[in-house]
Amino acid sequence: MRSSQGAIFMTMLETFIKPMHREGYKFVAIFAAITLVLFLIWDPLGWIGVGLTVWCYYFFRDAKRAIPQGRGLIVSPADGIVSLIERAVPPPELGVGHAELTRVSVFMSVFNCHVNRTPIASRLVKMAYRPGKFFNAAMDKASTDNERNSLLLELPDGRHLIVVQIAGLVARRIVPFVSEGQGLRTGERFGLIRFGSRLDVYLPEGVEPLVALGQTMIAGETVLAELDRDLLRRTAISE
Repeated sequence: MRSSQGAIFMTMLETFIKPMHREGYKFVAIFAAITLVLFLIWDPLGWIGVGLTVWCYYFFRDAKRAIPQGRGLIVSPADGIVSLIERAVPPPELGVGHAELTRVSVFMSVFNCHVNRTPIASRLVKMAYRPGKFFNAAMDKASTDNERNSLLLELPDGRHLIVVQIAGLVARRIVPFVSEGQGLRTGERFGLIRFGSRLDVYLPEGVEPLVALGQTMIAGETVLAELDRDLLRRTAISE
C-alpha cells in the first residue's frame, strides 16, 4: 500500500514540478528577490510576487518529450497554436532565393514552454540573426518586421527546411543553443525565446502540412508534416 501511495505521490509531483532550463535560473532568482522586498512592503504584494515567480519558473520549464521516430517526420519546433498557414518567401538573409514556400507559424503565448526543438534530423548550414521591431507575434507582419533568428537546415536527401525564431511584443531575447555546421537530431533543443514569441517553419517544396489553423502544438511531439508518408513507421522515445 505504501509503495502504491508513494508512486501516486511521485506522479503528482512530476505533473506539477517540471525541469527548468538553465536560462531561467537568474530570472527566477530576480523574481524571488523582488518578492521578498514586496513582502516587506505589504503582504498582499508579496503574494502577487509569489504568483509571478511561479509563472517565471513555469515559463522556463523544459519538460521531457516523446519524440516520434519515423522516416521523413517533421515535428513542431514549438509549443503553441498554429496561427498561420500560407505561401511566403523565406527571410532574404538566408540567401535561398525569392520562391514562395509553404509557411506554418506557431504562436507561443507567455504561458507556453519556450524551449524550441529541431523539426527533423538535419545539419545547420546557415544561421542569420536580424534585429527588428517587436510587434505582436501573432500578426502577419511579425515575420518581416520583427527581430528574428533564421536557421537553414539541410536534410539528408539534400533538400532544405527553414526555421525562424521571431521575437514578439514582450519577447526581447532570442537565445540559440547551436552553431553553423552542427548536426541536429529530431526533437533536439536548438534555442529559446524569452517571454512570448513565434516560430515559422518553411517546408520543402511539395511537402504539405498535416496541421490546421488553431491546432495546439507540442514541441518535439506533434507531427507537422511528413516528407515520405508511404515509408512512415512511428515509434517514440523520451528525451
